[in-house]
Amino acid sequence: MTAPITAEHALTLLKSDGPKMYELFFRANAVRLEHRGDTVNLCGIVNAKSGMCTEDCTFCAQSAHNDVENVACYKLMDTDSIVAKGKISEANQASRFGIVTSGVAVEAEEEIQSLEKTISTMSKELTALPCASLGNISKETMLRLKAAGLTRYHCNIETAKSYYPQICSTRPWEDAVNTIKIAKATGLAVCCGGLVGLGESLAQRVELLEQIRELDVDSVPLNFFYPVKGTKVTIDAPIAPLECLKFIAVARLMMPTKEIRVCGGREFNLGDLQSWSLICGADGMMVGGYLTTRGRAVEDDLKMISDAGFKVQWHHH
Repeated sequence: MTAPITAEHALTLLKSDGPKMYELFFRANAVRLEHRGDTVNLCGIVNAKSGMCTEDCTFCAQSAHNDVENVACYKLMDTDSIVAKGKISEANQASRFGIVTSGVAVEAEEEIQSLEKTISTMSKELTALPCASLGNISKETMLRLKAAGLTRYHCNIETAKSYYPQICSTRPWEDAVNTIKIAKATGLAVCCGGLVGLGESLAQRVELLEQIRELDVDSVPLNFFYPVKGTKVTIDAPIAPLECLKFIAVARLMMPTKEIRVCGGREFNLGDLQSWSLICGADGMMVGGYLTTRGRAVEDDLKMISDAGFKVQWHHH
């Protein structure tokens, strides 16, 4: 068994270049093959309730504090609409399908009842496992959704605790941590990651991974900042592809046994090197688009996975 690397070592590796950097990639690949095999786990999401969020996250197109044109605003989608999107995702070989809502938390009784019905229907009609990302919901709500068939809860800590005040002032960083602890206590699997490319330092990227590692979650989604006109983040250049790959590789070495999933912004930031994410330690991917940005054709992703010598992993109920 490969032992996880320390945060100090991770920082050194993030600064590596030339031959050392390629050694890092191959080492991450070896650890991924040892612990996760040669499969790639795909997931899809639906933006089930969009826009007009009261939080002020600088990077987010759905925040009412940002001035993004043409962001869709709609109430919670009904069961049929969500299940139909799930069927598309499943046809794309996704083994998990997540319901994502904007806002601090879903706690209105009518919305909870609607989600109970949706999750229960998903459990019956889809082979893809139901996941949800509904904000800082209560333990009671979590237990109700688990009883309906929810298998995994998603909540990102977004960025390192030390950098968080730069990107959000309306909600404490600890809220996400508490939500993750509640989800674990209810017996749900947990998916928790963050976003890089917001102006944080390399040390803060390691801090983010260390904070996720301490939470001991099942799946770690890595997002790369995609600039949307009207948000408050002034960075408009992508992160260099090799910087993204080093981050993925270090995440794998810090968390050898976890699912490391590349998600939002992978196309924009990784460009032609996107397939390398799979040989730098990632064993999961989100397919079929993100919350407010389109992904690329799923056929391209599936071809990329098989061309790189990996297989798509299917989960069934």
